[in-house]
Amino acid sequence: MAFSPSLPQVPDSAEERQQPSESEHLGKFGSRPERHNIWKRLARVFSRREEGPGARRLLLSLLLLTVWETGSGQVHYSVLEEAKHGTFVGRIAQDLGLELAELVPRLFRVASKGHGDLLEVNLQNGILFVNSRIDREELCGRSAECSIHLEVIVDRPLQVFHVEVEVKDINDNQPVFPVALKKLFIYESRPPGSRIPLEGASDADIGANSLLTYSLNSNDYFTLDIKRNDDNIKSLGLVLRKVLDREDIPEHHLLVTAVDGGKPELTGTTQVKITLLDVNDNAPEFERTVYRVSLFENAPNGTLAVIVNASDLDEGVNKDIVYSFNTDMSADTLLKFHLDPVSGYISIKGNIDFEETKLYEIQVDATDKGTPPMTGHCTVLVEILDTNDNVPDLVIKSLSLPVLEDAPLGTVIALISVSDRDSGANGQLTCTL
Repeated sequence: MAFSPSLPQVPDSAEERQQPSESEHLGKFGSRPERHNIWKRLARVFSRREEGPGARRLLLSLLLLTVWETGSGQVHYSVLEEAKHGTFVGRIAQDLGLELAELVPRLFRVASKGHGDLLEVNLQNGILFVNSRIDREELCGRSAECSIHLEVIVDRPLQVFHVEVEVKDINDNQPVFPVALKKLFIYESRPPGSRIPLEGASDADIGANSLLTYSLNSNDYFTLDIKRNDDNIKSLGLVLRKVLDREDIPEHHLLVTAVDGGKPELTGTTQVKITLLDVNDNAPEFERTVYRVSLFENAPNGTLAVIVNASDLDEGVNKDIVYSFNTDMSADTLLKFHLDPVSGYISIKGNIDFEETKLYEIQVDATDKGTPPMTGHCTVLVEILDTNDNVPDLVIKSLSLPVLEDAPLGTVIALISVSDRDSGANGQLTCTL
């Protein structure tokens, strides 16, 4: 298990340690044994009520040391997601320079905001271990980086350490297609070389574990075509190889397989049922295959997001178009947006929250009124922009009351943690007293 304690380095020469000035004194206390010796000397100062420059210098150094202790001591570990209960993560007490015998008397405790009891510390041996199931996808979604931040607090004297536990991905999610059976209707007069779009699979893992390759079962009429657009999003489709004959073969049954790049690799499949039709030989076509738009979060209901427009080369009723969301759309997206079936206006109808979702991918169909109907497709990418709609969250982590009237300057009274769910400048905080 990898970790990298980040503790300050101090000079080793005896000459440098003999006569430090007051401005240099803090730098000489880099090692934890030296700092523990200072606390012991302080106890003797108070017990004997020593006076003079030496005592004052020690007290000043100690106050500076207290501030330094509160912000120092950062340790990094890593653990695989789905690790079993009791899995060793790290010797946290040892890596923080704490003695096992002092963990209980100094009220050693670990806080992890929002992550419950995923990790625990055995106070008998100072080992950090996995306490409950850790699901990386549940914690961080598809974010490339995922870690659990721990705050370790001990009293007498008060010290705060920051520990980052990186949660590493394992290949525990197989590729999943939107539907197990995809039904397509195409005309028998469709020319060879034409492309029929398909919805690709998704994989909740990240990195190589989420890289998908596709294959199609052997057949005489269709090949699988995979393209990448500017956003590195794979576009999947079937390409017709030869002329179709509905009277000869009215239906074609295909199997598309997706394989991820994990070890061991996992697979997902979807069946494609293609029914051949006789009439209406032109499908509607959108002006653009991809529409891009940006909206601020909390935009009011009815706000226009984008207008999609398609046209059909056919005549009469065969060119009349009805717009609709694709049947593979997620329920959450359907709750957020409304599509006018006649005008192609897409507007907001639900609460849009940047902290909840930063990008919506909307699949829109344009279907004509021919018999049988034909459908064209486009994608609408809606980027949500952040607004300053979250107030800072303030939590008192430690409070030492009452305060003695002769308490020295710099005595720590309270430890306060502040955070803001907004991003960028909206999430940067300034604390004043």
